[in-house]
Amino acid sequence: MRCAVYCRLSKEDEDRHAESESIQNQKSLLVRYAVERGWDIYKIYSDEDYSGVDRDRPEFCAMLSDARDKKFDIVLCKTQSRFTRDMELLETYVHRQFPLWGIRFVTAVDHIDTDIKGGKKFRQINGLVNEWYLEDLSDNIRAVFDHKRRNGQYIGGFPVYGYQKDPERKNHLIVDAYAAEIVREIFSLYLAGLGKQKIAERLNGRHVLNPTQYKQSKGSTYVNAHAVGDRGLWNRTTIGRILKNEMYLGTMVQGRRKKISYKSKQLIDVPPEDWFRVEGTHEAVIDRHTFDTAGQLMRTRTRTDGTGETHILSGRVRCLDCGGILCKTSRNYENRRRSYLRCKLYTVGKTPRLCTGHSIRLDALTGLAEEKIRAYLDRYYTIGDISRFADTDPRETRRAALERELLWLNGQLRRRAAALQTLYLDRASGLLEEAQFVELLDAFQAEKQSLRERLDAAEAERAALGGEAPSGGVTVERITRLLEAAPASRALVSLLIDTIEVGEKRPTGQRDIHIRWLF
Repeated sequence: MRCAVYCRLSKEDEDRHAESESIQNQKSLLVRYAVERGWDIYKIYSDEDYSGVDRDRPEFCAMLSDARDKKFDIVLCKTQSRFTRDMELLETYVHRQFPLWGIRFVTAVDHIDTDIKGGKKFRQINGLVNEWYLEDLSDNIRAVFDHKRRNGQYIGGFPVYGYQKDPERKNHLIVDAYAAEIVREIFSLYLAGLGKQKIAERLNGRHVLNPTQYKQSKGSTYVNAHAVGDRGLWNRTTIGRILKNEMYLGTMVQGRRKKISYKSKQLIDVPPEDWFRVEGTHEAVIDRHTFDTAGQLMRTRTRTDGTGETHILSGRVRCLDCGGILCKTSRNYENRRRSYLRCKLYTVGKTPRLCTGHSIRLDALTGLAEEKIRAYLDRYYTIGDISRFADTDPRETRRAALERELLWLNGQLRRRAAALQTLYLDRASGLLEEAQFVELLDAFQAEKQSLRERLDAAEAERAALGGEAPSGGVTVERITRLLEAAPASRALVSLLIDTIEVGEKRPTGQRDIHIRWLF
């Protein structure tokens, strides 16, 4: 009789090293068991580091396929749990499919043999015990992980872009200097008025690797299942995730997703209120004020009409009577197209209306807001006071980032050069075959060329930045221009104004307009 031997290294066993050795013991035990009974061994199937409920074990699936093709007569395992700990799989194959395919199921240690009548109930009870064991083990492991999350210990495999695992302290994160500088630049550009897609295009134009490609360039095995064929490019979704990630504040945020059950690999989203948040667990990359301002900009940055244009007061103008948002509308007036704001709860053609229109010309309200801002700044702040709101000038920030990037790129090129020298020596000494040498050489040359292109682009940008940047940040510069009657920016409005409340126009033509300041 032809016998298929199946062995499994249990993912849920506590002593991984002992189990790794026992995989060989399983094979020796089962081969001897088969030989003693005069069975011919068709093939030994072995899955290492797989759970007993995993249905996608490669060798397990191959064995089932061969069983379906009737390439052997017996499936031999050490115990029933080595075959599966999933009760449904046990019923599907041992009790239904194997008998149809003419396959006999035998275990060497717990003495299961489907040729012996009356053993089905024992196998089912044994299967339930195995599944209960795995369920309890899963609950215990989850409890340990949750305990670590509550204590602010990082238990993930791949840290968020901008951080890396601390080689000295397990479950602790440290700043990745190069990636952290890119994160700071993203926040700076966003507060300066650039949209997420524009920021992505700027990074792509400089050949900055996106988070997935950057991690892989440092030797990580990280794979983003949602980034197939992205060629290492940034996109607005990635920029948005970075702008919303509290990890950059030094707050450990974990438990955003969880498995449906221990028997499924499918993940579901967890409500934000149930996430594990612990503050001060690692060094912050972004300060709280910058993070909150960016978040406020994202919440209010909306497209209110078909043009895709967003006015500087978008999301901040509310109805004084009902509290609803005033949305942008446009209409032609004397051969000119004018923009207005109108209460969202006022719907033309529907009765009863939930509110009145509160219609106001957008340019008039914007002009009024600029006047109020100028008066507010003149009254309460000097330029020296304003400087405390400003971030470092983007040119200075970018120049520092470029210097770090150039150091990193030159170091990588030196390492590639040393690796190429070692490669040639290995080939000359006969340690590498010709085909292996050519394959590795091509890979090293491609990496070197990519690094060289990035280095050239960084050096060109550094040269384009020129000399020292003027003192003062971009926000100071914009506020200064505003005091000189320059147009207001959306970033400045976000910095100073919480909401603008607009009342309905009275018969006298007057209306109440209230500005609520953030400071």
